[in-house]
Amino acid sequence: MLEGLMAEIERIVILTGAGISAESGIDTFRSAGGLWEQHRVEDVATPEGFARNPNLVLNFYDMRRAALAHAAPNAAHMALARLEREFSGELLLVTQNVDDLHERGGSASVLHMHGELKSALCTSCETRSRWEATMIDRPPCPVCRAPTLRPDVVWFGEMPYQMGRIYQALETCDLFVSIGTSGAVYPAAGFVQEARRLGARTLELNLEPSEGSRLFHETRLGPASRLVPEWVEEVLDAQGP
Repeated sequence: MLEGLMAEIERIVILTGAGISAESGIDTFRSAGGLWEQHRVEDVATPEGFARNPNLVLNFYDMRRAALAHAAPNAAHMALARLEREFSGELLLVTQNVDDLHERGGSASVLHMHGELKSALCTSCETRSRWEATMIDRPPCPVCRAPTLRPDVVWFGEMPYQMGRIYQALETCDLFVSIGTSGAVYPAAGFVQEARRLGARTLELNLEPSEGSRLFHETRLGPASRLVPEWVEEVLDAQGP
């Protein structure tokens, strides 16, 4: 168990996945009735699918942005924002999610390794711009005016963002925490193994064991809205006044 070690923790890397946002009403990809049952991954989440039918892809992400507008951050998002504010050590919050619930929950610094729903990427000039409305009308890039905007989301076959920064943090962290992830998508699924190899303690907070659950020193099961606030309280209590 990790409770007695929390006072020694100075550097934490946290990875969040779809499970942390599921309680806010955001569909996960792999659960029954999830997004992959409604759409073929080859059609909506690959560069080839976008080249083949850009309107289908843009409509898919338009619908996801519309659903996000009706979602609100839950207690897990807000607890991690509190940890960011009050933890006396170093903290890196990495998310596989493309929603903005961490930010709306109060987190000021979030690394979106798979991109963001509310961002557009121009494939001509590589400029990123905020995007709140629909993209189905194919607006031009606000910088170079080329009609080459795409969702700023990492698709299958593409490299996630800021991997160098993530691995650098894993090299020096004392504790790696995975919250609401399936453990099925690489390279994120390999973070626990890398952190453990480098000497960090590892903790999984999940509704059910992930595919890599055996690699964690400790797994706590239950809804993120309960587990995450409890764990954050434990960390802050351990560091003292």
